[in-house]
Amino acid sequence: MAKISLSINGKDFGMECDDGQERRVAELGRYVDSKIRMVVGAGAANTESHLLVLTALMLADEIFELRDNLVALGDHVENREQQEQQELMLAQTIMHMASRIDSLSSRIQKA
Repeated sequence: MAKISLSINGKDFGMECDDGQERRVAELGRYVDSKIRMVVGAGAANTESHLLVLTALMLADEIFELRDNLVALGDHVENREQQEQQELMLAQTIMHMASRIDSLSSRIQKA
C-alpha cells in the first residue's frame, strides 16, 4: 500500500491507497478540495459538517447528472441503431422490388 497526503480545506489527511494509484487519489483530493472551496466561497455553510454535507450533495448531483446523460446517450445510440436497421431493411426491400420490376419488365418486352 502506498501512503499519500491530501490537503482538503486547509487540512492535511494522510491515507493509504493501492500502489500506482497515488496520482489518481491526489487528483480526486484536489477535485474534492475545489468543490469544498466553492461552497466556502459562496458562504453557504455554517459549520464544517454543513460544509461537508453541501459538498457531498453537490458531488452527488454531478454524479446523477452524468448518469442521466449517460442513459440519454445510450437511448440515443439505441434509437439510432434501430433507425439504421429500419433503413437497411427498407433499402433491401426496395432493391428486391426493383429486381422484381426488372424481371417483370423483361417478361413484358419478350411477350
